[in-house]
Amino acid sequence: MGKILITGGAGYIASHTNLELLDAGYDIVLADNFCNSSMEAVRRVEELSGKKLPMYEVDLKDIDALRQVFDKEPGISGVIHFAALKAVGESVEKPLMYYENNITGSLNLYKVMDEKGVKQLVFSSSATVYGDPESVPVREDARLNATNPYGQTKLMMEQILIDAAKAKGWDVTILRYFNPVGAHPSGRIGEDPEYPNNLLPFVSQVAAGVREKVMVFGNDWPTPDGTGVRDYIHVVDLAKAHVKALDKLKVNKGVSIYNVGTGKGFSVLEMIKAFEDVCGHAIAWEFGPRRAGDIATVYGDPAYAEKELEWKAESGLQEMVASAWKWQSDNPKGYKS
Repeated sequence: MGKILITGGAGYIASHTNLELLDAGYDIVLADNFCNSSMEAVRRVEELSGKKLPMYEVDLKDIDALRQVFDKEPGISGVIHFAALKAVGESVEKPLMYYENNITGSLNLYKVMDEKGVKQLVFSSSATVYGDPESVPVREDARLNATNPYGQTKLMMEQILIDAAKAKGWDVTILRYFNPVGAHPSGRIGEDPEYPNNLLPFVSQVAAGVREKVMVFGNDWPTPDGTGVRDYIHVVDLAKAHVKALDKLKVNKGVSIYNVGTGKGFSVLEMIKAFEDVCGHAIAWEFGPRRAGDIATVYGDPAYAEKELEWKAESGLQEMVASAWKWQSDNPKGYKS
């Protein structure tokens, strides 16, 4: 396989995936508009890998700029498409922004791929496409019923890819992530949101004294302790799944869809307790109202990915939380540290 274009290439999951791809011998090209990522992440990936990476500051909504990336980097034969806005709560408040960014950007990418004859893609989807599942663990053939605009954009993009693959003869792997957490064991790259929308970065910042307390959204969910239950997966395990997905594209034809999770669920309060055990002190939290678009419980059945991709999540909860705390401790101001 030739060069692999990584959209959203400076982001949290992409940074960890870039390291795994380089380690596996892949030649990668990065594109990102830096709307919620940092050039420092790219610099640190270069530092850890010892390799200089081609990096293009491009917004996928600008199709001409995107074409130039393909023109300047002849030999792109596949794409891993990470680029998207991704905050569930924000998507409920700003649906038009999410539809425009995620759908328009993706359509532009697919158009340029078609023009350039690039037919292989790994798509970063999400367990949000399942909505509130009828039963858990969720399998890939479960009913799809996204409950928020972010999830709807992922669901729509999946359908577009399924149709394009059928019409154009593309080979596509769709990875439905559950909840990526943690950081690289070096502590050099990790999740660095301007304002945390996900649980673990928020808990990390409260543990470090950057924020006052964790707001736990809802204490009346139908779960053992009343708080939401999710399938948390170490970001390095998730990154390794992308390498397996690319490898599989060499033999898999058409569209393949995989859950990428651990198959276990942990509640918000269990996550806070695990973090307290790692950081060695109490973390302030309080209950607040449920968030729009939230659901009680979702965790995936990863059996299909384990069988077909020969991939399995290896890190347990303690490792996930410890790596997140190391990242926070070593980088109190994130990539500005």
